[in-house]
Order: sequence, then C-alpha cells, then structure tokens
Amino acid sequence: MARSRSVRTWAAAVVLALTGVTVSGCTGGHDRAISGSGAVAIEVDQPEALADQAVRVRITGLAPGAEVTVTTQASDYRASSWQAHAAFVADPQGAVDLATTAPRSGSYQGVDGMGLFWSMEPPADAAATAFVPKFPQLQGYYQVRLAVETGGRQQAVRVLERHWLADGVTARELTPAKDGIAGELFLPPSGTARRPAVLAFGGSEGGTGQNFTAALLASHGYPTLALGYFGLPGLPSTLQDVPLEYFADAARLLAAQPEVDPAQLLALGYSRGSEAALLLAEDYPTLVHGAVVYAPSAQVNPGFPSGPTAWTLHGSPVPTGTIPLDKLDGPLLAIAGADDRIWPSANWAGQLVKALDLAQNPHPHQAIVYPDAGHLVGTFPYLAADTTLGSAASKRTTNFGGTRAGNAAAQAAGWAQVLTLLSGLRSS
Repeated sequence: MARSRSVRTWAAAVVLALTGVTVSGCTGGHDRAISGSGAVAIEVDQPEALADQAVRVRITGLAPGAEVTVTTQASDYRASSWQAHAAFVADPQGAVDLATTAPRSGSYQGVDGMGLFWSMEPPADAAATAFVPKFPQLQGYYQVRLAVETGGRQQAVRVLERHWLADGVTARELTPAKDGIAGELFLPPSGTARRPAVLAFGGSEGGTGQNFTAALLASHGYPTLALGYFGLPGLPSTLQDVPLEYFADAARLLAAQPEVDPAQLLALGYSRGSEAALLLAEDYPTLVHGAVVYAPSAQVNPGFPSGPTAWTLHGSPVPTGTIPLDKLDGPLLAIAGADDRIWPSANWAGQLVKALDLAQNPHPHQAIVYPDAGHLVGTFPYLAADTTLGSAASKRTTNFGGTRAGNAAAQAAGWAQVLTLLSGLRSS
C-alpha cells in the first residue's frame, strides 16, 4: 500500500478537477457555419449542448478527395489554450463526417466523433495535464472553436458551447460556518417532481473536485451535492480522522431539499472517496440507499498522506481492512480500469460485487472494468486529460495507467451506465 498511498493524491482531480435535457440556446437539426467567401461549411447537430453530450460534426463543400485539417481549441481556467488536430480526406460528395471517418493523422486514431475534444493538448510549456474549465458556478459553459483548413488556408470556423447547467439548474455554495458542511448544491428547476439524488465527492486530492459531475447530474434532473471533506477552510487539512457523521449530515441536508426523493439517495465516491461512499451506505442504510464508486477500493485504507486512520465513526477509528456490505440497502455500481496503476481497483470492484452476491443482496450490483483504462476511468466524458501527472516539487511523474483513448471510451460508456442506473431509480 505504500506505493499507492504516495501517488493517488490527484487521482480524481485531474479529470474533474464527468441527453434529453434542453440547454439554453440549443437548436434542433444541423447548424451551418461558413467562414470567408468559399462554400466550405461546418455542420453541427448541437452547437450548444451539455458538456457530457456528444455532438456530430460534418464538414461539407469540399472538393472530392481533398485533404482537410480540422482543429479544435479551448481555453482552461488558467486561460491556457488547448488544441487538437486531425487530417482527413473528403469523400466523393466533398464531405467529412467526423462520426464515421477515421483521420489519416492527428491527435487521435480511429473513428471517434468526439476525438478532437478529448485529445486536446496544452501548450508545450504548460504544467497542466488535464483540461479544467472554470467551475460551473462561476461560468456555466466553455467554448470549443472548430476550424477547417485546406491547402494551408482557413476555410471555415465554428464556435461551440459546452454547457454545465441546463435551463433552470441552480447552484448554491455551502460553508461549514453556515451549513455545517462545505460544498456546492446543484438543483434542477424548482417545482419539478422529486427525483433520486446524489452525494458526490472525490478522493485524496481534497477540495470539491466533483463540481462538474454534480452540475451535469443536476442538468439531467438529479439533485446533486458536490461535497468537500478535507482541504478546505473549516475542515481537516488532510485525509485523516474524517468523521463519517460529516457525510451523513451532508446527506440529510440533500435529502431535505424539496426536489429530492429521500428514499433514492446515492453516494458517488471516486478513489479514496469510494471508501466513504461504501461506509455510508453500510452504516447509514436508511439514509444512503446505494453507491456508485469509481476506481474503487474494497477496503478501508490508512490516512493520507500519513496517519493510521482515514475515517472515524462515533468518535472511534474505522479499522483498516475489508469494508462490510451486509447492510447495504440499494444498488451498487463499481467502475474501474483494467490498467489502474494506482491500486487494484479492477480486482476490488469484482470483490465488492462478489461480496454482495454471497450475501444474496437483492438490489442491482455490477462491476464494470474497462480495458485500456486506468485510475482516471471517470466520471463524465469529453474533457482532455493525460494518463500521467508530474510534480514540480518532487520532480516525479505518476502514471495512472490506461491510454487517453481508453480512458475517454471508458468515461463515455461508464457515464451512460450511471445515468441509466439513476433513470431506473426514477421510474421505480
């Protein structure tokens, strides 16, 4: 465990910090954008869409067989410019459909309609290895600039908006001084029917890195609280002796919202946060009715970066070792990457499901392990992130495993599984 404990600190933060819902300004059908006097155009089915929704991009007006380069560009919260590119050959009709055509060269390989989004890279001198926009509560969308070049000349440009918040979704900051907890509460429009809710939190990176995940879940109709449990003012400075009662207080606050069905409240935990999510569902089964865990553990691990105890309950340390699941009263979805280099999350995901099978748990429980994905297997798709992180202080690079393409595919597929699970709760 010494190796994994020393390298997992940023496991969830680099991605987070992851469908029928209308976004303000969205249009139906295809949107055409033409730049300059030529006939080359960029067609986009959803020029304004939720950030977790795939868009279909098609270039038209090209000469048949023409070589064309398509680029994407977006700015992160530091104003660093991230870019990707891909070269294609136009079909006999003078078109290139990114959803059905593999590039001849570029930032990604194979047919992938969203490849130019997740494969973006930062400037060569940038320290960042993950594209992190401004938090949703600060800016409700980020922009992606699409450009088309032929023969070294720019032919067309289209700017897309990737939204975090659907119409009517609200965000409210929660503080220890005022609310007893730290986080951001995202709620669907008031007056809607009560829905399943999610208490979301990350791992040993601290802070409230699940803001983006929470905003998107609320935009899909599920009230979500992005919770910070250490590394913020008024909270423990490290992952050591964190009371599980704190999480329970957050769950009660969420359950009390008019938009929430309190009988369908799930915990979503990433990496070290998976321990808290499972312990909550086990120790508070009438409050937390299941869990979604990304890159999970099946055991309680020590404090991080040091200390014997990560969690406490009723003032006593929660002992390290296997997490019992005999009281879990709801669904469990465990999502892991087969190439996780931080810890054996794929094995642990299977161990969780096996324990529930042996206990004859009547609720749905599933482990999904994605090939070519690593510790950065979640949550929502289409934001760019590398598979490694460097530390200027230690001059060390941590390999989280997987490939960029593998992680991207896993995020898209895994996120769909999460939404399907929640949709099933809604209809129950």
